[in-house]
Amino acid sequence: MEKIKNRWLIASSAVGIHISIGSVYAWSNFTNPLIQQFGWTASQVQFTFSLAILFLGLSAAFMGHFVEKHGPRKSGLVAAVFFGIGTFGSGFAVNLESLNLLYLCYGVLGGIGLGVGYIAPVSTLVKWFPDRRGLATGLAIMGFGFAAAISSPIMNSLIQSVGTAKTFYILGAAYFLLMLVSSLYLEKPPAGWMPAGFQEKVKASKSRYTDLSQLTANEAIKTSRFYYLWIMLFINITCGIAILSAAKPLAQESIGLSVTEAAALVGVLGLFNGLGRIGWASVSDYIGRPNTYTTFFVLQIILFALLPYTTTVILFQIMLAVIYTCYGGGFAAIPAYIGDLFGTKQLGAIHGYILTAWAAAGLAGPMFAAWIKDTTGSYANSLSFFAGLFVIALIVSLLIRRDIRKLKEQAVFNQEKHAY
Repeated sequence: MEKIKNRWLIASSAVGIHISIGSVYAWSNFTNPLIQQFGWTASQVQFTFSLAILFLGLSAAFMGHFVEKHGPRKSGLVAAVFFGIGTFGSGFAVNLESLNLLYLCYGVLGGIGLGVGYIAPVSTLVKWFPDRRGLATGLAIMGFGFAAAISSPIMNSLIQSVGTAKTFYILGAAYFLLMLVSSLYLEKPPAGWMPAGFQEKVKASKSRYTDLSQLTANEAIKTSRFYYLWIMLFINITCGIAILSAAKPLAQESIGLSVTEAAALVGVLGLFNGLGRIGWASVSDYIGRPNTYTTFFVLQIILFALLPYTTTVILFQIMLAVIYTCYGGGFAAIPAYIGDLFGTKQLGAIHGYILTAWAAAGLAGPMFAAWIKDTTGSYANSLSFFAGLFVIALIVSLLIRRDIRKLKEQAVFNQEKHAY
C-alpha cells in the first residue's frame, strides 16, 4: 500500500516556495544601490520589478496547463531553475553593467519562475485540503506576503557587506536550494483521497463541501463566472496596489507623518497584508467565498470614501491596515473560490488564467495613482475613484451569486433525477 504524504508538510513545502519567490516584493532594496553604482534612473531600475510582475502573470496563464499535466513537483523544479538562474544571473548583469541583461535575468527569467512557482503549490494544496481550502491556500500565499519582511533585512545586510552582484549570487543559490528541497516533497493526493472523517461530512452537508462543477480551463473561460472572478480580483488588486505604491507619500500629505514615520508605517502595514492572507482565507472556509468577497468590497467602499477626509492619525492607520488585509485576502481566497466554482480538474490552469488580472492591475493601479498625483497634486484625489470601482466590484460579487444559485439548483435537480 502506497504511503500517503503528510499534507501539512505539503503545505510547509508550498510556504518554502512562496517565501522564496515572494522576495520579489523586496526589490526596492536594490533600487538605490543600482542607481548610485551605475547612474541608472529610478524608472529604469523600477522597470525590472514591473517586468517581473508582468511575466509572473503571463507565465501563470501560459504555464497553468503545464502544472496540471506534469504535476507540482516538476513544476516546482522548473520554477526553482528559472527563479534561481534569474536571480543568480542578475549578478552577472551587475558585473557586466548591463541593464538589458538585468531585465532578461530578473524580469523575464525570474518572472517566469515567479508565475510557475506561484500556482504550482497552490493548486495542489486545494486538492490536499478539501475541508480547509481557504486556510491551506492562505498559508502559502501568506508566505508570499511575508517574504519581503523576511528577505528585506537579509538583502540590505548582504548589499552592505559583499556588494550588489554577490548579493544576487548568494540569493540565487539560496532560493534555488530552498525551492528545490520544497518541490521534491510536493505531490498530488491519490485519486479520490479525502482526509479522515471528511467523507462523512460531505454526505451530511453536500451543499457546503461539493464543488459546483468540474470544468477544464478551456471550459471555464467560456463561463460568465470566470470573468466575474477576474473583474473582482482585478479591481481589488488595482486599488490595493495603488495604495501600496503610494502609502508613504499619502500618509505624509494626509496626516502629516514625517518621512521616517511614514516609512515605518509602510513596514507595519506590510504585516497586515500577510495577516490578511491567512486571516480572510481562513474566515472564507466558514462564511463562504461569496460572502468574503462581498465583505471586502463593502468595507473598501466605505474606507476609500472616508480616507481623504480622515485627519486623525490612529484612525487613518487603522483604515489603511484594514485595506491592506483585504488586498492580501483577495489573493489568498481566490484559489479556493476557483475550486468551489470550477472544481479541481484543472485548477492550476484556471488559476493561471485568472492571475492575468494581477499582471494588468500591477500596471494599471500605480500608473493611475501617479497620474492623479501629477494632474491634481494629491494622491488623495484618486481614492474617491477607487471607491467607485469597488461599487462595481460589489455589484459583480452579487451577480456571481446568481450563477452560483443556478449551479446549486442544477446540482439538486441532477441528484433528484439520479435518485429516481
